[in-house]
Amino acid sequence: MAYTMENFCNDCRSEIDGNKGAANLDAIRGHLEKLLTNEDFIQEHCSPDAEVGTHELYHDEETDFLLLAHIQADGRTSPPHDHGASWAIYGQAVGWTEMTEYDRKDDGTEDGHAELEVRKKYRLEPGNAGYFASHAVHSIHFPEKSRFIRVTGTDLTKLATKRFDMKDSSFTLMTPDMKEGAAGSGSAQ
Repeated sequence: MAYTMENFCNDCRSEIDGNKGAANLDAIRGHLEKLLTNEDFIQEHCSPDAEVGTHELYHDEETDFLLLAHIQADGRTSPPHDHGASWAIYGQAVGWTEMTEYDRKDDGTEDGHAELEVRKKYRLEPGNAGYFASHAVHSIHFPEKSRFIRVTGTDLTKLATKRFDMKDSSFTLMTPDMKEGAAGSGSAQ
């Protein structure tokens, strides 16, 4: 029997402490890789004729995690950014996504200033999943027609996050009122 979205959501719920916001990210990553082997799930949510955009597949009221399908028409490279106080796990369904992780080299005391250095780069192929802990600075790059499933600890549009500019060694604090849409309509960051 195939590992279903319901199985995945139940397993995720058991890996998240809703009171503390803590989650076993590696275990959830493993569960997401299992879900990505379910061809019916991929066909239903990530097929070539799936509607372009970000679609909320599930929101757990108890622990607040979200399961989202990101259907991309165009390729994109995000600027380095974080997800604020939330974590995020990306699972590749179609195409690929290049993940880049950064370390901050400054001490964080100067407002709006940040010096970043690439720590790690890797590519997610279909069936692979990777994660970013809360406040982890990262960027993603994917070609047109890529599709991935993302699990987040909460609705990222409701959090303050940082967007970094490596050329200027700066960052901008992105408050919720600066972001467009909700979890089901935002861009893939």
